[in-house]
Amino acid sequence: QVQLVESGGGLVQAGGSLRLSCVASGRTFSTYGMGWFRQAPGKEREFVAAISWSGTSTYYADSVKGRFTISRDNARNTVYLQMNSLKPEDTAVYYCAAEKWGSPYSLDNEYDYWGQGTQVTVSS
Repeated sequence: QVQLVESGGGLVQAGGSLRLSCVASGRTFSTYGMGWFRQAPGKEREFVAAISWSGTSTYYADSVKGRFTISRDNARNTVYLQMNSLKPEDTAVYYCAAEKWGSPYSLDNEYDYWGQGTQVTVSS
Protein backbone atom coordinates (compact mmCIF):
# COMPACT_ATOMS: atom_id res chain seq x y z
CA GLN A 1 0.00 0.00 0.00
CA VAL A 2 1.25 3.45 -0.93
CA GLN A 3 -0.09 6.70 0.45
CA LEU A 4 0.46 9.90 -1.48
CA VAL A 5 0.22 13.43 -0.10
CA GLU A 6 0.37 16.45 -2.39
CA SER A 7 1.30 19.99 -1.38
CA GLY A 8 2.34 23.27 -2.94
CA GLY A 9 -0.88 24.38 -4.54
CA GLY A 10 -2.25 27.88 -4.17
CA LEU A 11 -3.33 31.06 -5.90
CA VAL A 12 -0.96 32.62 -8.43
CA GLN A 13 -1.24 35.25 -11.15
CA ALA A 14 -0.97 34.32 -14.79
CA GLY A 15 2.66 34.03 -15.80
CA GLY A 16 3.71 32.96 -12.34
CA SER A 17 5.14 29.70 -11.05
CA LEU A 18 4.36 27.03 -8.51
CA ARG A 19 6.08 23.82 -7.50
CA LEU A 20 3.93 20.91 -6.42
CA SER A 21 5.31 18.12 -4.28
CA CYS A 22 3.99 14.64 -3.67
CA VAL A 23 5.43 12.59 -0.83
CA ALA A 24 4.90 8.84 -0.83
CA SER A 25 4.89 6.46 2.08
CA GLY A 26 6.51 3.06 1.89
CA ARG A 27 9.89 1.68 0.90
CA THR A 28 9.02 0.85 -2.70
CA PHE A 29 8.63 4.39 -4.03
CA SER A 30 11.75 4.09 -6.17
CA THR A 31 10.16 1.25 -8.16
CA TYR A 32 6.96 3.13 -9.06
CA GLY A 33 6.17 5.16 -12.11
CA MET A 34 4.65 8.48 -11.04
CA GLY A 35 2.21 10.76 -12.73
CA TRP A 36 0.46 14.08 -12.28
CA PHE A 37 -3.12 14.57 -13.39
CA ARG A 38 -5.53 17.45 -13.01
CA GLN A 39 -9.25 18.03 -12.96
CA ALA A 40 -10.94 21.35 -13.56
CA PRO A 41 -14.53 22.02 -12.46
CA GLY A 42 -16.99 20.38 -14.81
CA LYS A 43 -14.26 18.60 -16.76
CA GLU A 44 -12.80 15.13 -16.81
CA ARG A 45 -9.51 14.35 -15.18
CA GLU A 46 -6.64 14.77 -17.61
CA PHE A 47 -3.04 13.69 -17.81
CA VAL A 48 -0.35 16.31 -17.14
CA ALA A 49 3.03 14.58 -16.80
CA ALA A 50 4.64 11.29 -15.85
CA ILE A 51 8.08 9.98 -14.93
CA SER A 52 9.60 6.52 -14.88
CA TRP A 53 10.92 4.84 -11.75
CA SER A 54 14.49 5.90 -12.53
CA GLY A 55 13.62 9.41 -13.65
CA THR A 56 15.21 8.85 -17.05
CA SER A 57 11.93 8.90 -18.97
CA THR A 58 9.38 11.68 -18.80
CA TYR A 59 6.20 12.34 -20.71
CA TYR A 60 4.07 15.49 -20.94
CA ALA A 61 0.70 16.55 -22.20
CA ASP A 62 0.99 18.89 -25.17
CA SER A 63 -0.79 21.61 -23.21
CA VAL A 64 2.03 21.83 -20.63
CA LYS A 65 5.08 20.86 -22.66
CA GLY A 66 7.81 23.46 -22.31
CA ARG A 67 6.17 25.02 -19.23
CA PHE A 68 5.99 22.17 -16.70
CA THR A 69 8.76 19.87 -15.52
CA ILE A 70 8.31 16.63 -13.61
CA SER A 71 11.15 15.28 -11.49
CA ARG A 72 11.66 12.90 -8.60
CA ASP A 73 13.96 12.36 -5.64
CA ASN A 74 13.84 8.71 -4.70
CA ALA A 75 15.89 9.31 -1.56
CA ARG A 76 13.12 11.60 -0.32
CA ASN A 77 10.19 9.54 -1.70
CA THR A 78 9.04 12.67 -3.49
CA VAL A 79 7.92 13.62 -6.98
CA TYR A 80 7.72 17.25 -8.06
CA LEU A 81 5.89 19.24 -10.68
CA GLN A 82 7.49 22.59 -11.46
CA MET A 83 4.93 24.77 -13.20
CA ASN A 84 6.07 27.92 -14.97
CA SER A 85 4.29 30.44 -17.18
CA LEU A 86 0.99 29.47 -15.62
CA LYS A 87 -2.24 30.25 -17.44
CA PRO A 88 -5.81 30.57 -16.16
CA GLU A 89 -6.64 27.34 -17.98
CA ASP A 90 -4.18 25.53 -15.71
CA THR A 91 -6.61 26.07 -12.83
CA ALA A 92 -7.56 22.66 -11.45
CA VAL A 93 -7.11 20.22 -8.63
CA TYR A 94 -3.80 18.45 -9.23
CA TYR A 95 -3.36 14.82 -8.25
CA CYS A 96 -0.29 12.66 -8.10
CA ALA A 97 -0.53 8.96 -8.80
CA ALA A 98 1.72 5.90 -8.56
CA GLU A 99 1.83 2.79 -10.68
CA LYS A 100 3.74 -0.34 -9.68
CA TRP A 101 5.36 -1.25 -13.01
CA GLY A 102 7.65 1.77 -13.04
CA SER A 103 6.55 3.26 -16.34
CA PRO A 104 5.43 6.82 -17.18
CA TYR A 105 1.88 6.08 -18.33
CA SER A 106 -0.51 8.76 -19.49
CA LEU A 107 -3.72 6.83 -18.87
CA ASP A 108 -5.21 7.22 -15.42
CA ASN A 109 -6.49 3.66 -15.32
CA GLU A 110 -2.86 2.45 -15.33
CA TYR A 111 -2.27 3.94 -11.90
CA ASP A 112 -2.76 2.05 -8.67
CA TYR A 113 -2.62 4.76 -6.01
CA TRP A 114 -3.83 8.35 -5.86
CA GLY A 115 -3.37 11.31 -3.59
CA GLN A 116 -6.15 13.59 -2.36
CA GLY A 117 -5.16 16.48 -4.61
CA THR A 118 -4.03 20.07 -4.22
CA GLN A 119 -5.84 23.10 -5.64
CA VAL A 120 -4.06 25.34 -8.14
CA THR A 121 -5.79 28.57 -9.10
CA VAL A 122 -4.34 30.91 -11.71
CA SER A 123 -5.87 34.37 -11.91
CA SER A 124 -5.85 36.45 -15.07
